[in-house]
Amino acid sequence: MSSVSTEASTTPGASAVPSAQPSPQPSPEPAPQPSPREPAAASLLSPGRPGYRRMSLALFAAGVATFALLYSTQALLPAVSTGLGVSASQASWTVSAATGALAVFVLPLSALSERFGRRTLMTASLAVAVGVGLLVPFAPDLTWLVALRAVQGAALAGLPASAMAFLAEEIKPKALVAAIGLFVAGNSIGGMSGRILTGWVAQLWGWRAALAAVGVLALVCAVVFRAMLPPARNFQPRPLSLKGLARTVGGHLSDPLLLRLYAIGALFMTVFGAVYTVIGYRLVEAPFSLPQGVVGSIFLVYLVGTVSSAAAGKLVARLGRRGALYLAVGTTTAGLLLSVADALVLVLLGLVLITAGFFAGHAVASSSVSRTAKTGRAQASALYQSAYYVGSSAGGTLGAVAFHAGGWEATVLLGLVAVLGVASVTLYGTHAARAASR
Repeated sequence: MSSVSTEASTTPGASAVPSAQPSPQPSPEPAPQPSPREPAAASLLSPGRPGYRRMSLALFAAGVATFALLYSTQALLPAVSTGLGVSASQASWTVSAATGALAVFVLPLSALSERFGRRTLMTASLAVAVGVGLLVPFAPDLTWLVALRAVQGAALAGLPASAMAFLAEEIKPKALVAAIGLFVAGNSIGGMSGRILTGWVAQLWGWRAALAAVGVLALVCAVVFRAMLPPARNFQPRPLSLKGLARTVGGHLSDPLLLRLYAIGALFMTVFGAVYTVIGYRLVEAPFSLPQGVVGSIFLVYLVGTVSSAAAGKLVARLGRRGALYLAVGTTTAGLLLSVADALVLVLLGLVLITAGFFAGHAVASSSVSRTAKTGRAQASALYQSAYYVGSSAGGTLGAVAFHAGGWEATVLLGLVAVLGVASVTLYGTHAARAASR
């Protein structure tokens, strides 16, 4: 398996996050014809070609539905705590159960996508998640709420890795970062719209009505997704094989570049999960004492994530992948430090920077995974998603525990440790690339 993106090496400053192996020298031989597992260039979509816009809109709608459902309770945690008489750390499990189940099921469901098709699995997963989403508002207590959220997260596991593999198979490599960036932008829109919607609906009619509203929003997105998604032209089904799956996963886990990318995704998401799980509690308390609807509207800062993730391709072209990751680290760190202030304007600016840095880093890392894996792309993306959502679960739970123990400053400290981890992993990759070049 190659650890280096050949396309990135042709663009000044746009090298992939480094592997320890030197790039192969150009061969004087004529370019080989596409193999059965390598689609012909003519069949791949790019901006301006028929089907590209439909595919982009379909995956954008799927991204909106995924994050709206996955984090539907996050902005409502203070209201859930009050309504069910539970603590912040207990209520945080309504988020962590969903993201944790997604982390567990993303790999086996990605294997099913290799057999039955990305399109089929994404459709089925979204349908089940929406169905459960319409039941969640009727959960009688915290136990049922957490259980339904876990089922919902497991169903949503069929979307992220399959979507990235689908794009990698159907989109030209030069357009892949932008296409995945748009899917990630859909995630940010879903996260934002779901939280704003739940905030205001909860203030007017309660948190259960808010969860019902998210279910309806996701249903609309699911219909758009199915109507707009074009048929796959380059998917080739493979028989289900546990030995084959283990061999593929083992190959990915032995690739130093992929391991670094998985660590980067998990650490970035630890920051994001901690901050956005706890921020609602901080803003409803003194000195801010904001109402639930206004707290939900704070998530308008997700629009910054939409822009930064969609612009990831341009950042990589200008700074290279490692340079883009360093910029994301610096931006996130500055945001965490600003958020400690007791001035609402500075807290909001801090959230803007955290969001921009997180989504840019996530788009760069996730697209690097799709381009690095030449075989078993669904499993490579699934492992990234598993690491990513383990980070989300850990961040949400540990962030709430830290907040309970030491306030917002303790949550920020947790985030800074995770960001330092991202910087360390990226710096290690830089040194490995330099050593290999010697």
